[in-house]
Amino acid sequence: MKITFKGDYALKAVLDLARNYNQGLSTINDIAKRIDAPIKFLEQVLLDLKKGGFVESRRGNIGGYLLSRPPSEITVGEVVRFIDGPIEPIACVKDGYTNCGHLYKCVFRKMWQDIATTTAHIIDNVTFEQLVFKVDAEQKALVYSI
Repeated sequence: MKITFKGDYALKAVLDLARNYNQGLSTINDIAKRIDAPIKFLEQVLLDLKKGGFVESRRGNIGGYLLSRPPSEITVGEVVRFIDGPIEPIACVKDGYTNCGHLYKCVFRKMWQDIATTTAHIIDNVTFEQLVFKVDAEQKALVYSI
């Protein structure tokens, strides 16, 4: 699995919208500032996220973006697969793969399968709601006074 810049910004955009979930629409300018993203690139990312059913948009001078589902219902794995494709580190990991005549004696295949399974287990069980709690907890830990 390789996360592209587009995938990274997509994850950051969904997390940002999750953090602002109950506060209404977020403009593209606000999202770009909060996640430190180029606006033109973020437009493309948000368009893809909209096509994937992760975000909705509203037009007009009070328009903006919001999540199409609650953060508790969106996993990191869904976003990664939609934006960057399969998570398997190599094609032969998939069941039914037949393009290699050495599968029966390949010492690496089981290792790649284990890596894919472990990765899937992690990213498919982390929701954006959980990430919001984690970010908020880390920010609270940084705030202190003397």
